[in-house]
Amino acid sequence: MAWIKTITSAEAEGQLGEQYEAAIKRAGRVYKIVESMSLAPAVLDASMKLFGAIAHAPSGLTRSNRELVAVVVSVANECHY
Repeated sequence: MAWIKTITSAEAEGQLGEQYEAAIKRAGRVYKIVESMSLAPAVLDASMKLFGAIAHAPSGLTRSNRELVAVVVSVANECHY
């Protein structure tokens, strides 16, 4: 497994600190997939905005169905995220 330098919640300041606070508010913690982008807060911000746009966009699928598709794809890709 690759090792990626990250900034922890305790170390986060400024824009990254705000993004971590939002992650904790949203999910109760900062997941490693979020922390993996900690050295590039602008990339993390863009990634979260893209995810939000996809997750909440009008579509023929309900939000729960979209989440289910994401879980099935993650399992197929052997990804625990």
